[in-house]
Amino acid sequence: MSVLTAAEEIAIQDQFQELLHISTFIRNDKDRDAIREAFDLAHLAHSDMRRKSGEPYIIHPLCVARIVVEEIGLGTTSVVAALLHDVVEDTDYTLEFIKEHFGKKVAVIVDGLTKISDVFDNNSSLQAENFRKMLLTLSDDVRVILIKLADRLHNMRTLDALPPDKQIKIASETIFLYAPLAHRMGFYTIKQELEDLSLKYRHPKIYIDIVNLLKDNEEKRNQALEEFMSPIRERLSANHYRFEMTGRPKSIYSIYYKMQHKGVPFEEIYDLNAVRIVFDPDKDISEKRQCWNIYSLITDIYTPKLDRIRDWVSIPKSNGYEALHITVMGKNGKWVEVQIRSRRMDDIAEKGFAAHWKYKGVASSESELDKWLRKIQESLKEQDSDVLEFIDDFKLNLFANEIQVFTPKGQIKTLPQKAVALDFAYEIHSKIGNSAIAAKVNHKLVPLNHMLSSGDQVEIITSDKMRSQREWLDEATTTKAKTSIKNNIKAENRNRVEKGRLLFEQKLRENNLSPNSRVMRKMLDAYDMPTKEALYSRIGMEVIKLDDLTKILKRNSKNKWIRYWQLQLFGVKDRQEQPTSSARKNTPNMQYRIALCCNPIPGDDVIGYMNHKEDVVQIHKSRCPNAVKLASNHSECIVPVKWTTYKVFSFLVKIAIQGIDRPDIYLRIISKITEEMNVNIRTFNMASHDGIFEGTIELYVHNTEDVENLTKELKNLKGVETVKRIEELDQSRESIGE
Repeated sequence: MSVLTAAEEIAIQDQFQELLHISTFIRNDKDRDAIREAFDLAHLAHSDMRRKSGEPYIIHPLCVARIVVEEIGLGTTSVVAALLHDVVEDTDYTLEFIKEHFGKKVAVIVDGLTKISDVFDNNSSLQAENFRKMLLTLSDDVRVILIKLADRLHNMRTLDALPPDKQIKIASETIFLYAPLAHRMGFYTIKQELEDLSLKYRHPKIYIDIVNLLKDNEEKRNQALEEFMSPIRERLSANHYRFEMTGRPKSIYSIYYKMQHKGVPFEEIYDLNAVRIVFDPDKDISEKRQCWNIYSLITDIYTPKLDRIRDWVSIPKSNGYEALHITVMGKNGKWVEVQIRSRRMDDIAEKGFAAHWKYKGVASSESELDKWLRKIQESLKEQDSDVLEFIDDFKLNLFANEIQVFTPKGQIKTLPQKAVALDFAYEIHSKIGNSAIAAKVNHKLVPLNHMLSSGDQVEIITSDKMRSQREWLDEATTTKAKTSIKNNIKAENRNRVEKGRLLFEQKLRENNLSPNSRVMRKMLDAYDMPTKEALYSRIGMEVIKLDDLTKILKRNSKNKWIRYWQLQLFGVKDRQEQPTSSARKNTPNMQYRIALCCNPIPGDDVIGYMNHKEDVVQIHKSRCPNAVKLASNHSECIVPVKWTTYKVFSFLVKIAIQGIDRPDIYLRIISKITEEMNVNIRTFNMASHDGIFEGTIELYVHNTEDVENLTKELKNLKGVETVKRIEELDQSRESIGE
């Protein structure tokens, strides 16, 4: 049993007193006593437990409770639940005990936060199933989600105590699910910290490099920000605005994301700095009008970038976020983003859903966040047992940018960017979606897979004879549409199976026969059907007519053992030849396969995913989106791997190159690669237009060092502007021996 030292006990009591001090919502002794009782119980229950860091376990629920108060802004019930959130899971105390002593609301929240791993489906991911169970509590109490975010945030802040493989698993799960969830719930500060911490543990070198780059130019950047803000401050003060203005750089993760997806170095990120203006609104003038008035004052000083105006004041984001974002050109020739918010808007942006509750009375209509929560509840109620499929669909709509489209009567509908007309149909109603045959966008006839844009007016054309198509699952983008399509297809299939069963039994009765195993076996053999349900479905669709039923039943049935071996023989697929890789683990007999999605080569930071079905370890780049998803959903299958120093094999890589067209530019590129660098080219595809050339080259290298040297040498050629490696290959992965 772990015994607390006197110093540890004093530190614990000090933290609890600090929690009481910041809980300004406490209005009476009843609230204070409830928090004290919850702390005492948690302290006692966890008294013999310590975290991996060695500190007393009670520190964790205390820190979670503090995040719940300070960074999320919840009240007494949430603080009590946060203090008790691990008691039922990790100790002998029961949920009934919690309910008896702290009430039904606290018990519901604690129940939602408690993992019940023994009821999980063995074929699904523990993380995915747990995440879905957590979302299911939305129908009970949304505070479960908020406390879970606080719990994850503190775990990420203390991740140093865990070994590297655990750090990668937890960080991957965080970037895959929890950061997008914080974003959707409106907790931008928490979302950014989760992203930054995830990057710190998934790619520590990149994280440290960006931190150092920010520190190196911090003084110069702060001076430039002050020079930028000074004239704005003077202009707003002269117009009698009460406001706060702050400047800050982008978050570390957002810088990394932009560098990766734009393919630019740190120095070329043009909107590295952002300025936020938070004003105290004049009650006699609408907040929206005041935002645009401030916009007008700023653009009197600086020139705006018109395609970078983001008006979330007129139409707020679906998580309740309101602000006016503009990007303007500073005096030093650098673009700067300016965010304009009222005090209320800023509170909602920082405190998300909790602040949404606080301001709920401001608008009488249902908020966008209310609508989103209602959609999730509907989706969860309809969802079947395919957990990973649900998580994929759900995540698609977490981070998606949004568009606003109009119904024929002018009603606004918010959809994710890249939504198609089919998504709009299901957004109106599942019956409309199921019977849709085409659409009219801005009075022009278009197919259902037509991609919509903000401002489109959409009318859906339906037919009573139309039914959901399986192909629609590849065209729809929203969770609601995909879920409705799946459910409708399943319902129709059930109807076909039942119809087919009735027709089959009727035909048997007409021939004075009854359904039995012998009859069914002959029917399955004759039509090569795997199950009786598949047979019934084909009968129900009238693909199988049953006209030759009596002939089939008179045949001698094949021996069941012969049929079994036929299935085994013809069901075996040719194994792909395993690509030779120098990635190794302490399992020398294990086979490896290089993942085509990210095409890692020696020198890349990689992880392994053990595919038990194929008895092979797939090698992914650690930053590959598929690797992040696998680490989140199947963390138990992630294994550490490393490259050995081995130069027998060459690996196929693809680079993109662009520059100014010159008469001999192609010849000089080929000469540099083949003669000077001694590298073999597989394909060389180039095109020039309007004085610019661009294209791709596939070539064989040994490792990332070869790629870096090659890229550096090509950039030194006169006329070559950019050279970058493309992660994915169109052809099958290749490696050749030298």
